[in-house]
Amino acid sequence: MSTLREIRQLIPAQPTSDGDGVKIRRIAGFNNAALSPFLMVDELKSDQRADYVGGFPPHPHRGIETLTYMIQGHFQHRDHMGNVGELRSGGAQWMAAGRGVIHSEMPIMQDGQLLGFQIWINQPAKDKMIPARYHDYQPETITEHRDESLGLVRVLAGQLSLEDHDLTGPLTQTGVPATVADWRSDLGQEITFNTRTGDNVMVYVYQGNIKVQGKPIKQGEMAVFTKGEQLTLVANENSGVLIFIGEPINEPVVHYGPFVMNSVREIEQAINDFNNGVFETY
Repeated sequence: MSTLREIRQLIPAQPTSDGDGVKIRRIAGFNNAALSPFLMVDELKSDQRADYVGGFPPHPHRGIETLTYMIQGHFQHRDHMGNVGELRSGGAQWMAAGRGVIHSEMPIMQDGQLLGFQIWINQPAKDKMIPARYHDYQPETITEHRDESLGLVRVLAGQLSLEDHDLTGPLTQTGVPATVADWRSDLGQEITFNTRTGDNVMVYVYQGNIKVQGKPIKQGEMAVFTKGEQLTLVANENSGVLIFIGEPINEPVVHYGPFVMNSVREIEQAINDFNNGVFETY
């Protein structure tokens, strides 16, 4: 008999803004080891152009990976290494900042509905000073599976082990094993997946609401689960849910703005390197 995961904690997303005033809802987990290797989830959601038109002008990162997933809306990525990528509805883009990158993410849509996420994934100490990398994943490359009892599941990264088969997303090169999936369901549909006991598992409800062993998780909440080998999610109504599974990184986390390192000294070095133009030489 598999050990079932139960809700350990519910974390409500907090409204804030970032970039050039882009309105977002944020789950911050820099100081919560139960979320590792995930550090932060930003939800971008609006149908008002003024809320997102400013985008995210050029800014640096060091020590993290970012996975940006756009359900609805178009953004353009540019970085100092010369990469340019268009993020279309249903697609994703991944960047491993490593020792340093300067990039921008700007809307190329004039109006309409925006719904997307930027997910920060920690890099282990051994990867925090490796060269930066970037890859985009167009909508047609995202792994999809649909059936009448489950609904639709899209796997962006890693592997999702369903009861009858495994699904592997296009992104498999994260610093530690990590799965990110999008489950879209109608009332009464459910999904059951298996997990390694030691992995951390979370879900974020961006539409509708679901339940786990009879306990509800509402729109705008992230549920963090106890250790176990299996989890079942049931839709209380038409719902959208992001699923996060990851191998925890048992290392110190020191966070300052766009930099995530293992010590204050390393953060100070990152600030000095950026201010002295070192990032632009990578």
